Amino acid sequence: MKISSLFGQGKTVFSFEVFPPKKTSPIETIYDTLDKLKELSPDFISVTYGAGGNIADTTTCDIASYITRKLNIISAAHLTCAYSTKDGVLEQLARFKESGVENILALRGDINPDIQRKHDFEHASDLTAFIKTNGDFHVSGACYPECHIEAENMVEDIKNLKKKVDCGAEHLMSQLFFDNAVFYDFIEKARIAGINVPIEAGIMPVVNAKQIQKMVSMCGASLPAKFTKIMQRYENNPEALRDAGIAYATDQIVDLISNGVDGIHLYTMNNPYIAKRISESIKSLL
Repeated sequence: MKISSLFGQGKTVFSFEVFPPKKTSPIETIYDTLDKLKELSPDFISVTYGAGGNIADTTTCDIASYITRKLNIISAAHLTCAYSTKDGVLEQLARFKESGVENILALRGDINPDIQRKHDFEHASDLTAFIKTNGDFHVSGACYPECHIEAENMVEDIKNLKKKVDCGAEHLMSQLFFDNAVFYDFIEKARIAGINVPIEAGIMPVVNAKQIQKMVSMCGASLPAKFTKIMQRYENNPEALRDAGIAYATDQIVDLISNGVDGIHLYTMNNPYIAKRISESIKSLL
C-alpha cells in the first residue's frame, strides 16, 4: 500500500521514524522496538538509511520489509544517493520490490568530506526522477521549514523543492522544528510556489541536552525562547527534561493538528516509551 493513499481521508496522518541498530547490535533489537510501536497504530513507519549510504547494506530494506510483512503496517525506506551509482540504486530498487517495500524517501544524504562521493546523482530530485522511471514506487521527499543549510536563501530552497515535486515526489516530510509559526510560514510559501502535495510536520521530542545540540548543529533549526528556557531549567535533571520534552512536543502536535496539517511525522529515536506517551495524549485528536 502506498503512502499517497493515506491522505485526503479526513484525518491527520500520524507516522513514525526509526533507525537501524548499530552494526554492533543484532537486528532483532529493532524488531522488539517495532513490535511495541505497532501497538500505537501509526499510519506508516519510515526507516532511515545507513551513514555513508552503503548501497550493499540490506538492513534498511530488511527492517522496512518486517514492518510491511510481519506487522502489516505501511513502511517507507530511506534511500540516499550521494555515494550511490545508478547501477547500485537499481539493485536496491530490485531488493525493495522483492521485499514488498513500495514507498521510498529519496534523499541526497549528508556529505562526508572523508568519503569520496559519487556524481551519478547530484541532488535528491535526480534520485526521485530515476526512481520514478525505474519502478512503480511511491516517492517521498524531505523539506526544510527553516531552509536547507546549504541553500542561499528560502527562495532558492523553495525552487529546489518545487523541482523535487515536479520530478515525482508525491509527499513531503519536514525536518524537525520547534516553532510552529516557522512551519506555517513555510507551508504558505510552498503552496504559493505551486507545491500541492501533502506535507507532514517532522516533530522530535527532545529528551536530553546533547541530543538537541547535535540536531541543531546538523539541521540549523532555531530554538524559541520558551524551548530554550525549558532546556536550561531541566538540563541537569534527566527525568524532568524528558517529561518537559514530551510535553513540548505534544503541545506542538496539538497546535499543528488544530491548524489542519496534513500529517505528523514523529522522530521516535527508537524509544517506544516516548512515542507511547505522545500517542496516548493525542489519539482522540487524529
